[in-house]
Amino acid sequence: MLRKFFLLTGILLGLPLLGVVLAGLPLDRYLEFPPQTRYVHHAPFSWAVFGGYGLFIFAAVSPLVLRALRAENRPAAIAAPRYPFPWWGWPGLFSGLIFWILAWTRFHWFARLQPHTFTPLWLSFILVMNALLFKRKGSCLLSERRGFFLSLFPASAVFWWFFEYLNRFVQNWHYVGVRYDPGEYFLYATLSFSTVLPAVMSVREWLLTFTWLQNGFKKYAVFNFCGNRRIAGYLLLLPAAAGLMLTGVRPDYFFSLLWLAPLIVLVSLQVLSGESHVLAGAATGDWRLIIASALAALVCGWFWEMWNFYSLAKWQYSIPYVERFRIFEMPVLGYAGYLPFGLQCTAVCELIASLPGLKPKSLEA
Repeated sequence: MLRKFFLLTGILLGLPLLGVVLAGLPLDRYLEFPPQTRYVHHAPFSWAVFGGYGLFIFAAVSPLVLRALRAENRPAAIAAPRYPFPWWGWPGLFSGLIFWILAWTRFHWFARLQPHTFTPLWLSFILVMNALLFKRKGSCLLSERRGFFLSLFPASAVFWWFFEYLNRFVQNWHYVGVRYDPGEYFLYATLSFSTVLPAVMSVREWLLTFTWLQNGFKKYAVFNFCGNRRIAGYLLLLPAAAGLMLTGVRPDYFFSLLWLAPLIVLVSLQVLSGESHVLAGAATGDWRLIIASALAALVCGWFWEMWNFYSLAKWQYSIPYVERFRIFEMPVLGYAGYLPFGLQCTAVCELIASLPGLKPKSLEA
C-alpha cells in the first residue's frame, strides 16, 4: 500500500514538472502558493472540437442510459424493505437549507463568515445522503463503517490537493472572491477538500441500492482490455505517463488527462501488481460499481456547480475549445469530466478500505 502510494505520488508530482523542465518553461509559476498568476492562455472556442467531444461523449454514454431506462421498467423480483428516515438526518436537512441560504445571500452580520459556507454545506449534504441510504437499506457508511467513513475526510484533503497541483499545468479553474495568506489558504482549502470523497462515496452507496442499477448492470457487456496482465499494465501506464509530462507543455491538447491520467496510472499499477481494481468488473460483465461511481461524482458535481454559482468564494473555469453553453459556471461538456473522476474516487477509497482495520463489509444489495 505505502509503496504504491509513494510510486503514484512520484509519478503524479514529478512527470508534469519534468515535462515543463524539458520544455524550458519557468518552474516558479507552477509552484506559486497560493496560485494567483494566470499564465496559460487557452485556445478559443471551436465548433469542430466541441462537436467531436460531444459526439464521443454521446456515443459512450447513450447505451448506458438506454440500458438503465430498460432496467428501470423491469419489475423487481422482491419488494425492497422500507426503513424510517433516521432522526439524525433531519438536522442535516435543516443545516443544509440554512447554509444554502447563507451561501447565496449577503447579510452584513454574516460578512466575516460568508466565504466559509462550503464546508458546512457539504457536511450537511453528506449527512443527508447517509440518512437517505439508511432509509433505503437500514445501514449506511456513517452507522456501519464509521472508521472507514471518518478516514475518508483526511484522505480526501490529500486527494484533492493532487488535483489542485495538476491544475497548475493546465489552469482550467481558478478561485475568485477572497484572498488569503498562504497559511489561511492552506487551512480553509484543506477543510473544503476534505468533504469530496465522503460525499462521492455516500452517493455511490445510495445509488447501489437501486434496482435499475442491480438489474441493468450486474450482467452487462464483457470487456477485457488485454489478456496478458503485464502487457495491459504497460499499455495503460506508458501513454498516461507521457500525457502527464505533456500537460504543462501543451495544456490545450492534454488538459483532459488531468481527469484520466491519475486513474489510468493507478489502475495500471494495480494490474501490474496482479491486484483488483475499480475497472475489474468489466472483464466479467459486472458494471455496477463502475456506473455507480461515475454517476455519484456527476450527482455531486451538479450540487458543487450549483452551490458554487452564487457563492462569494467560488471557482471559475477556463477550458480550451469548448468554452460555451454553461450550466452554472461549468461549460456543458465539462460535466463529462466528473464520470472518470468518480472512478478515481472509488479507486482511492478502495485503497483506503484495504488498510488494516478498515476492510469494508460491502453495502451492496
